[in-house]
Amino acid sequence: MAKAPYLYFEPEKVTKLSNLNILARQLVEGFISGLHRSPHRGFSVEFADQREYTPGDDLRHLDWVAWGRTDRFYIKQYEQETNLRAYILLDVSGSMNYRYSGKVTKYQYGCFLTACLAYLMCRQQDVVGLVAFDEKIRLHLTPASSPSHLDRLFTGLEKLTPGKGTAVAKTFHELAEKIAKRGIIIIISDLYDDPEQIIRALQHFCYKKHQLILFHIFDRAELEFPFKGITNFVDLETGSKIQADPALLREPYRQEIARFIDWYRNQCSDRRIEYVLTTTDEPYDLMLLNYLARRRTLLRR
Repeated sequence: MAKAPYLYFEPEKVTKLSNLNILARQLVEGFISGLHRSPHRGFSVEFADQREYTPGDDLRHLDWVAWGRTDRFYIKQYEQETNLRAYILLDVSGSMNYRYSGKVTKYQYGCFLTACLAYLMCRQQDVVGLVAFDEKIRLHLTPASSPSHLDRLFTGLEKLTPGKGTAVAKTFHELAEKIAKRGIIIIISDLYDDPEQIIRALQHFCYKKHQLILFHIFDRAELEFPFKGITNFVDLETGSKIQADPALLREPYRQEIARFIDWYRNQCSDRRIEYVLTTTDEPYDLMLLNYLARRRTLLRR
């Protein structure tokens, strides 16, 4: 890669993951049941991207122009050669900027997870794009897999800052209309917007024949409500404030957040959407390993 180190790319963690080949292959071939490698063989006439040469590649498809510029060998990659086309949709709204006592905010956790997934998929020579959004789309990178594309993705994450409001459903409907080619849609969000509207937007992706994975991110405090004494609670998106005694709210809040999560889990299950609940105190690499282990167990049944 052209630059290192990156803020949200941790080579020591990703290397640990990528050394487990079954993990990388699961990410790009077996994450969703029914998602397979392209049935096409050979090369179509539509140029899509390039990747570094590896021993055994057909020398007829060497990119001699790239060799002349860089003194390195690259293979031209065409549309029908692509194994998988993925988009990562990263929520960068104000609520994602929350952190209670952990090391990272939900926003930072999402950025680390995005960088990790993008690297692992590109390592398998699949193409991945990125959309970061709050009330509007803040960053849009079309899918590719070259080292320069990963550099743009990693540096793009570093330039982002959390926004304020959110428009999850509106953004998803817009993207469902714009993303023409079927693939995998990976969503990283806390989903703090109108749940009914969000589910309709997810259904829009399903109608367009995309496969979906949803990483539902929380800070541990959002699940356990550990606050003590009279507390001022501030909405990170609207700025509105309320003062309350947590002791009076704890049990009703916990019941409500549990219903919120269960509702999304059930709605996703009904639509064959992969639902993954995670908290920012769980390292993202371990979360991915545990998730894939659960998937393998289910697939064996």
